[in-house]
Amino acid sequence: MSKRKQRAREFKAKVALESLKGVEIGSELASRFSVHGAMINQWKRVLLDGASGLFERGSCKVPVIDEDQVRDLHTKIGEVAVANSFFEKKAQTLGREVRRGMTLRDHPDLSVGEQCALLSIPQSSFY
Repeated sequence: MSKRKQRAREFKAKVALESLKGVEIGSELASRFSVHGAMINQWKRVLLDGASGLFERGSCKVPVIDEDQVRDLHTKIGEVAVANSFFEKKAQTLGREVRRGMTLRDHPDLSVGEQCALLSIPQSSFY
């Protein structure tokens, strides 16, 4: 058995408003939005019942912004920007070393020539 499909509030409002317009009949709306006609009628009823609440005094409130949360987010953004610039510079440095034919000193006991031999890089590119 399949789960019920969850619809967004915006979608429900859009369908209910289309139903209130009366341009299309219920079955046409149901087929266009792939929703059962009973659901459209239910959403339309909820819209009509809750419409009066939109015009109550003080119902349109501006969301409160938490300054501490904004400060924390700005701090995290700064940390990520610094880390990105560090890794970008590191990647550019590594790219130059590889282009020059140099290898990283993964094996500190081996000389550059021995590391090149392991990687099959001609030694002449270093000198």
